[in-house]
Amino acid sequence: MKHLVNRIILSKTAAKTLIRPILRLHSQCYKWAGRYAVILNDGVHPKHHLIRYKEWFVENIERRWTILDVGCGAGAMPELLAQKAVFVYGIEIDKDRVAIAQAERSGPNIEYICGDAATYNYDLPRPIHCVTMSNVLEHIEHRVEFLKRLDRVVKWADRNHRFFLFRVPAIDREWIVLYKKELGVDYRLDPTHRVEYTLEHFERELNLASLVIRKVKACFGEIYAVCEAVSP
Repeated sequence: MKHLVNRIILSKTAAKTLIRPILRLHSQCYKWAGRYAVILNDGVHPKHHLIRYKEWFVENIERRWTILDVGCGAGAMPELLAQKAVFVYGIEIDKDRVAIAQAERSGPNIEYICGDAATYNYDLPRPIHCVTMSNVLEHIEHRVEFLKRLDRVVKWADRNHRFFLFRVPAIDREWIVLYKKELGVDYRLDPTHRVEYTLEHFERELNLASLVIRKVKACFGEIYAVCEAVSP
């Protein structure tokens, strides 16, 4: 009987019927694992101390720099960057997150801006040395145009050295992600993601925006890149 049940469960017919529901369940389990991990970790996702992605940004900025952190959320990135940088501007479209940032993560060398990073005029008192984006670019639909405009309208401290630091999700983080995509199952880490990248796709998109990668690494299914604008 057990042998017969196994033959049925492991048959091609069963696989065709069950594979997509199982892949969707896999995605849901991933999301719920993250939610429960936050609860067990007193409201903070354990990825912060395990991945240490904010620390990568800090390691790749210079002390004399003024930073523009795009999509700063509730201020976790600006708060840490401000421990090294001369000054940090954080721009965020969600007014509730900006309010939290101002209340809980303010400082003498931090200024928060509530606005749309795609349309803001960036007429800021302090010239910018570097723009940082941590899991932001993938949420933007017209990314090349966005990056070109950002490079054009930001008041740079040095037009010959315009730096961008990115952290974006990698689509080839594991085989099952690509398999979900192949079968038409939602594979994204977040339903608001417009894109998840291979390194080749990411580099091609940056090149279209006249940005070149100076340093890159892949870690925990994400791409980290130090880039520089090369347009006149």
